[in-house]
Amino acid sequence: MQRFHTGAVTDVFSADVAAAAQAMRELGMHGAEVRTINGVRILEADRSAIESALRVLRENHLDVVAIASPLLKCGLDEWEEQSKLAERAFDIAHMAGAKIVRVFSGLRVADPEKSFERVVDLLQDLADKAARRGLIIGLENDRACNISTAQEMAGVLAAIDHSNLQVVWDPGAAYISGEKPFPTGYQMLDAKRIALVHAKDCTLDGHKPVWEPLGDGDIDWQGQIDALAEDRYDGAIHLETYWPGVTQCAKNLKRMVESPLL
Repeated sequence: MQRFHTGAVTDVFSADVAAAAQAMRELGMHGAEVRTINGVRILEADRSAIESALRVLRENHLDVVAIASPLLKCGLDEWEEQSKLAERAFDIAHMAGAKIVRVFSGLRVADPEKSFERVVDLLQDLADKAARRGLIIGLENDRACNISTAQEMAGVLAAIDHSNLQVVWDPGAAYISGEKPFPTGYQMLDAKRIALVHAKDCTLDGHKPVWEPLGDGDIDWQGQIDALAEDRYDGAIHLETYWPGVTQCAKNLKRMVESPLL
């Protein structure tokens, strides 16, 4: 018995949503996260392409858990344009029946602490807008952005006490950013505010990631999954691997979520 629903960002399987959906269904996945449609970013895709992709996912019995938008993966001075894109992301989420819109924290600057208040203000604004639409903003830690580790994420959570701002926890990104994601990083987070977990694994060659099959790299994924279960996490774990053997990663993830706690 699986302790969590598993899924994937569709384009880790294929740019073709139909091919991805079939593979995900055959692997026993339940959830999908849409980042691109046939190579086009989700916020740039036209309505007919989005509707077609959503129809294919429904036919394969996959629930769209999140819209993997690139919101705020840009300079912090580009917010006016991003604000307009946010409304489009919210509209697509409603079309898809998704509850989560993934966002970032601005491209990383030389001294992220100096931009912290600006990041907080932008995320507060997004959370307020999401609340009016009945949606959740899922802030993902990303090595290219101002919030890249659990420690930095914990600062945002402390500054924004808003139920519509939650976390997309990416242990791989934290590890590449110089943090031990589990148990050290994870213990800094409020597990109740984790909305989604992204799964990838790697080792490091200096500061460069060397992608590995899930569970074969330096991240203690079994420990992380067990801790989520102990903390009564009720969200999904989605594969977002960059290792080419995505099917093997999916099988490894399924094995780990089915492993009982000792």
